[in-house]
Amino acid sequence: MTEMRPVTEAAAIKAPTLPDAQTVTQVKHWTDRLFSFRVTRPASLRFRSGEFVMIGLLGDNGKPLLRAYSIASPAWDEELEFYSIKVQDGPLTSKLQHIQPGDQIILRPKPVGTLVHDALLPGKRIWFFATGTGFAPFASLLREPQTYEDYDEVIITHTCREVAELEYGRQLIEEVRQDELLAELMGEGFAEKIRYYPTTTREESPRMGRITELLKNGTVFADLGIDGGIKPETDRAMVCGSLAFNHDIKAILEEFGLTEGANSDPREFVIEKAFVG
Repeated sequence: MTEMRPVTEAAAIKAPTLPDAQTVTQVKHWTDRLFSFRVTRPASLRFRSGEFVMIGLLGDNGKPLLRAYSIASPAWDEELEFYSIKVQDGPLTSKLQHIQPGDQIILRPKPVGTLVHDALLPGKRIWFFATGTGFAPFASLLREPQTYEDYDEVIITHTCREVAELEYGRQLIEEVRQDELLAELMGEGFAEKIRYYPTTTREESPRMGRITELLKNGTVFADLGIDGGIKPETDRAMVCGSLAFNHDIKAILEEFGLTEGANSDPREFVIEKAFVG
C-alpha cells in the first residue's frame, strides 16, 4: 500500500514552476542595453548551429510570454547561450534582463531557422552580415567546425551604434581564434580564415559607417583586399538584422548576382526574418 504524505513546503519548492523550464547558469551585462545569458540544455534538444528557439517567462496574466531568440552557442555545446537587447518597456525583455543564475526561463525545444549551412550552395567564402544582437546566430556558426570545413574564408561584419556594443562579438571572436578544441579539429591555421570587420555608426571608432554604404562604395573590399567584390560563383552570405538592414543587404547581394535561398532550396544567400515582424 502506498503511503500518503502531506505536501511539504520543501517539496513544493522543488516542483517545476514553469512549463518547459530551463535553469539560468550565467548572466553577463555588456552595456545598459545588451546582455547575454546561458541556460541548461534539454537532453533531447538537437539543433543546427544558426537556428533559433522560442524562449520567455510567464507574463503578468500567468501565460507564457515568448519571443524568438537565436541560439548563440554551437550545436555541440552542453548549455545554451543567448544574446539579448534590453527594452525597458518591452513585454519580455523588461523582465528577462533581471534574471539571475538559478532562475528559470521557458524554452520551447523546437529549433528552426534559415541561417544554417544546409540552406547554402557550396562556396569558398562566406559573409556573415549582422547588426546589434543579430550577431547571435553567427556566434553559434563561428564556433561550428563545419564553417571552417566548408569555407576558405569567413568574413563577419558587425555594425553597432557604439563601440561598447561590439564587445560581445569582439571577445567571442578572440576566444574562437584561441580555441584549442577547434584548433585540434580543424588544424592550427583555422583561425586565419576569420576576418572580423566591425563598424560603428554614432561613436567614433577605427572604422565608421553603415556596412551597407561601405559595401556600395567599395570600402569593405578595399580594406579586405578583395578584388571584384562579391561573386555568385564563390561567395555565400547570411544576414541577420533589422527589417531595413535585411532589405538593403538583400538588394546589394542581388546586385552582385546572388540569389536568396532557403532550407528547401539552397542558393547563394539567406536572411533570418524571424526577428523583424
